[in-house]
Amino acid sequence: MSVAKQMRHRDKEMVPRILVQGMFALMASSLAIVAYAQWFDVPQRGVLIEAPIVQSVDVVLTGDREGTFEVYDLAGTQIAASYENKAGFIGVMGRVIDRERTVRGLPVDAPLQVVRRDNGHVAIIDPSTGHVFELIGYGKDNVAAFAQLLN
Repeated sequence: MSVAKQMRHRDKEMVPRILVQGMFALMASSLAIVAYAQWFDVPQRGVLIEAPIVQSVDVVLTGDREGTFEVYDLAGTQIAASYENKAGFIGVMGRVIDRERTVRGLPVDAPLQVVRRDNGHVAIIDPSTGHVFELIGYGKDNVAAFAQLLN
């Protein structure tokens, strides 16, 4: 068998037909399950239920394009910074919030709320955009960077 025939045969068999059929079957079944859940009002599972707020602090995040952000209270006193020990997540969230506000044409220095909920979770609430960032699943140090603002 010539090399050209071997290559042509190999190219046809790169993705087996059964794998492609399985992929489309998975896609169709996922669509059917979601459609069923929507049409018959199946209650949502695994959706976070916001617990009541037990502690709150209003803060202002200011930063630069490099991701260095500082946290100030409403009196203008700096209470944290992203360049401090294990506080880099403040810079990450600062960039996310800054970007969303810039896209919407909102002032980037509007106050945020950092809250502790009844169930112990910490969240960031941005009243200007309406976003709520529940800080679960981000890691202990990342959540602690914002939880320390509540002390």
